[in-house]
Amino acid sequence: MSGRPERLFPLFGALESLDGIGPKSAQILDKAGVSKPRDLLFTLPHNGVDRRLRVDVTQLVPPMTATVLVTVEAHHPPRSKGRPYRVVVRDAATSFQLVFFHARSDFLRRQLPEGARRVVSGKVENFDGVIQMVHPDYMLSEEKAAEIPEFEPVYPLHAGITQKAMWKATRSLLGMLPEMPEWADQALVAREAWPSWAEALRLVHAPANGASLSPTHPARQRLAYDELLAHQMTLALARRKARRRAGRPSIGTGRLTEAVIAALPYRPTGAQQRAFAEISADLADGMRMNRLLQGDVGAGKTLVALIALLTVVEAGGQGVMMAPTEILARQHYDGLAPLAAEAGVRIELLTGRDKGRERASKLAALAEGDVHILVGTHAVFQDDVHFHDLRLAIIDEQHRFGVAQRMALGSKGQAVDVLVMTATPIPRSLALAQYGDMDVTVLDEKPPGRTPVKTALVSKGRIEEVVAHLQKAIADGRQAYWVCPLVEESEVVEMTAAEERFKRLRSVLGDGIVGLVHGQMPPAEKDAAMARFVAGETKVLVATTVIEVGVNVPNASIMVIEHAENFGLAQLHQLRGRVGRGSDASTCLLMYEPPLSDTETRRLEILRETEDGFKIAEEDLSMRGAGDMIGTAQSGLPRFRIADIERQPDLMRTAQADARAFLEKDPTLESERGEAMRLLLWLMEQDKAIKLIGVG
Repeated sequence: MSGRPERLFPLFGALESLDGIGPKSAQILDKAGVSKPRDLLFTLPHNGVDRRLRVDVTQLVPPMTATVLVTVEAHHPPRSKGRPYRVVVRDAATSFQLVFFHARSDFLRRQLPEGARRVVSGKVENFDGVIQMVHPDYMLSEEKAAEIPEFEPVYPLHAGITQKAMWKATRSLLGMLPEMPEWADQALVAREAWPSWAEALRLVHAPANGASLSPTHPARQRLAYDELLAHQMTLALARRKARRRAGRPSIGTGRLTEAVIAALPYRPTGAQQRAFAEISADLADGMRMNRLLQGDVGAGKTLVALIALLTVVEAGGQGVMMAPTEILARQHYDGLAPLAAEAGVRIELLTGRDKGRERASKLAALAEGDVHILVGTHAVFQDDVHFHDLRLAIIDEQHRFGVAQRMALGSKGQAVDVLVMTATPIPRSLALAQYGDMDVTVLDEKPPGRTPVKTALVSKGRIEEVVAHLQKAIADGRQAYWVCPLVEESEVVEMTAAEERFKRLRSVLGDGIVGLVHGQMPPAEKDAAMARFVAGETKVLVATTVIEVGVNVPNASIMVIEHAENFGLAQLHQLRGRVGRGSDASTCLLMYEPPLSDTETRRLEILRETEDGFKIAEEDLSMRGAGDMIGTAQSGLPRFRIADIERQPDLMRTAQADARAFLEKDPTLESERGEAMRLLLWLMEQDKAIKLIGVG
C-alpha cells in the first residue's frame, strides 16, 4: 500500500492555506494539537449563538445576544478620557445605545453615519435602566446583512484565536472538502438516517440550532462513528493478524479438570462455567487465543485460570502463569498447589529468589516436561528458562506488563495461547477501546461464601475512636490494613505520611504489632514486611497503595483508608477488596477530612451503597471520564476528537461488530467498501492499520 491518497492532500497541507489563519495563529493552534486542516475539521463547535433577525430589543430578556435593524440617531463622543463613546440607535420600537471603549470617532462616524440604517448584532444588556449593546459583533448595511449567520457556531478557543478567525478558517475548509466514497455500512447509515461524511461536516460546522450541537444529532453521531470505526478497524486488523498465526489445538480430555471440580467445596458459578466453555473452545481451535478475563475482586478468576492450565496439560502441553510481583506469584502458587495436587499435576514456583542448584533443578524438570504448570514473576522470561511444550501463558494484571513482554512470553513455545486476567472491572465501552484486539470474557457473579464488607464513612476527627476499635479487634485476633493518604505527584510525601502514621500507631498498639510498606522501600524489604503480615506476625499493616492489587490475607478483616476523598472510585474498590476474604464479618472505614465537595460525597456514598465493581466502574467513568479513570499516561486509550466513549458506548459496540464482520468478508480491503475503508484509515491517521493490511 503506497502513501497517502492524493484526494486527502488538502486536508494534510499547511494551516496557513485557510482564510483567517496566518503564521502566528498557525503556531498557536499547533501548540493546542491542531497542526493541519484535518485537525481543524474535527474541532467541532461546542456552543452556538442565535443571531436571527429580531423586530426590536423590547422582546428580549437581557442579557442575551440579539440582531436588529436600526436607524442611527446620534453620536455622543466621550466628554473626558477613559469614558465610552455612545451611539444612540432606534429599532422598530425603542431607542438604545451602542457603546464603544477606546474607539476612534472618525471610524465610528464612517461605519455608522447618522440617519443610516444598519443591522447590528451583539449582546444586549440592561445597565441602570438603559438598554446597551457594548462593542457589537457585527455592524453591517442591509445589503450585507446576509453575512451574519442565523445560528453562529462557537468553537473551543485558544488564547489569541478569535471566533471570527475560526469561522473564516472552517468556512474555507468546508469549501475544499473532497468527496469521499461511503465507508460506513449502508444498512446502518439508512437505519440511523445519517448524512454522508462531507454533509455531516457541513451540518456540524453550520448548526441550525442548539439541538444540532447535541452528541445525539445524526451528523455528530455519524462523525463519532467514523472515528470509532477507524479505531476498531485497526484493532480488528491487529487481532486478525494475531489470530492468523496458526495456533496448536489443545483438546482437553476432562480427566484432570473434572477431578478438581469434584474436589471443590462449592459449585462453580454460571459465569465461571461460561468462561470454562469459551476458553476451552479457544484452546481447541486452530487459531491462537488472545483473550481477556475480566472479573471483579473475588469473582473466582483463579479457578478459571487453573481449569485452562489443566486443559492444556490434558492435551500433553505445559502452562505458565505470571504475576507482576513475587508476593502475588507466591499467592497464586499457594492457591493453585492444593488443587493441582488433587489432579496429580506437578506445579512449581519460579521467582528472582531461586538461585543455584534449586533453580537449576526446577529448570531441568521444566525442560524435560516433568513440571506441568509453572507460576512465576517476570523471571520466567529469562533466556535460560526453556519449556518442553508450552501451550498456554496466563498473565495476571495485564496493565503491569507491556505488549512486548506478552510477545516475549509467547515466543517461549510454539504458537502459545494467551489469556490475560485483570481484577480491575472496566466498563464495556472502555474495554473495547483498550482491549479491542482481544476477545473478552467477564466474570460477573461472586462465588458463594464470601462475606459482604460493611463500608462506613468516618470523619478524620474521630481517629481516636478508630484506633480504639482497632485495638479491640487485634485483641480478638484479627488483622487490619491502614492505607495512608494518596499524595498527588509525590511519593516522598506519601512515604513520610506513612512513616508518621506507622510511628503513631506503634506507640499506641505496641512494638512488633505494626508493619509498614511504601513505594520507596527496596523490594526485598517490602516483600519481607508483607510476608510478616501474611504470616500473622504483624497485626496492622500501614501502607501506601502498593497493596491494592491481589494480596490475600483471609484473617485481615478491617481496612482503614485515610483521606478516602483523595482516591478514585476504582482504587477505593480495589483496596476494599483486600478484606472480606475470610469467614469473619469485615469492615472498611473511609476516613475523610470535612468538608467534602458534592463529587467527593457522591463517590464515597456509591461505595457505601454497592460492592459491584462493574457498577462502580460505570459510575467512575461518568464522574471522571475515561482518561482520568485509567490514568491517561499509561491507559493506552486512544484520544478521540469527536467520539465520547462515556456517552456513546453503543456506537463503540456497533463499530467493533462492523469492523470484525467486514474483515471476515474482505480481509485485504480490496472491495469497493474496502477501498473506502482505506481512505478512512488514512484520514484518521491510523498508519499502523495501513501497515497491517500490507502484512495481511
